[in-house]
Amino acid sequence: MEPPKGSPEWLEVFTAAERPDLWERARQEEVLDRVWPEYNHHGNDSPTTFRALVPDYGDFQVLFIDRRADRIIARGRTIPFRWDGTLADLPDGIDALGRRALSEGGAPTALSALAAEVDDARQGSGLSSLVILAMTALAQAHGLRSLVAPVRPNWKDRYPLIPIGRYAAWTRPDGLPFDPWMRAHARLGARILRPAPQSLHIAAPVEDWQAWVGMAFPEDGQYVFPHGLAPLMVSGGEGDYWEPNVWMLHDSGRPGTILGQDWRRGSSSAPSAQAESPLRPGRPRGHHTKPGQCAFSADISGIRGKAVVVRT
Repeated sequence: MEPPKGSPEWLEVFTAAERPDLWERARQEEVLDRVWPEYNHHGNDSPTTFRALVPDYGDFQVLFIDRRADRIIARGRTIPFRWDGTLADLPDGIDALGRRALSEGGAPTALSALAAEVDDARQGSGLSSLVILAMTALAQAHGLRSLVAPVRPNWKDRYPLIPIGRYAAWTRPDGLPFDPWMRAHARLGARILRPAPQSLHIAAPVEDWQAWVGMAFPEDGQYVFPHGLAPLMVSGGEGDYWEPNVWMLHDSGRPGTILGQDWRRGSSSAPSAQAESPLRPGRPRGHHTKPGQCAFSADISGIRGKAVVVRT
């Protein structure tokens, strides 16, 4: 893959299909795995989705390499799936997305981001925005008209008691999202589709939760815990947690209308019953490349941010 316009000259970008050896190296080094809180590695359903990505979806996974040091510095993980372009058909979250992508037949119509991970030492350098652009380029290269992302807001752990719908609606005086990671997506043209209050499920014995988060849960009840985006419910020796995300849309082909209900106003976002969803069958009018080839068309040299993960 060609790096995005505005990238430093030392940056190289490869898909897992192009360099399976690098993908395996990233897995063994575990540097990028460490950007996640420990509990996030123990989802009930999400590990199945992530294990299936390579080799089955190798063309949709990207790695960023600093060739000066031969160092893996970022990774983007995505999965193609069928979506009719309406809010009603959008999966409930990352767990439901994975089940649909792995179980339903037929040609995919959209690409979903799963994770945009940046080495801790390189955070704040704009690499996270480059990873998003790489994902958009993958969607374009494979004829998928849109990239969606179940975004994991990276300041939500500061406000775990605020419902995700309210948090997602917070904005700064300039109108951009309050959350830095949502804001990074918005600056690249994404818009909010709707919140996903039950995106990723983690249910496990209390003993496991105590080891993962480093605190005790002495009795049944609701607990706020380190790095949690929502409270943990403890009952009968089990801890139950639903991680919330926010669905956002990047249109990788042409402008279009998402059909369905506006999540904040409850009114239809479609101008007419005949309006076309951007993911309905038809030839996209965006940049065309052959499958497996990617080309970037956006310059993000002025974008900087410290957000590092798309979801969970």
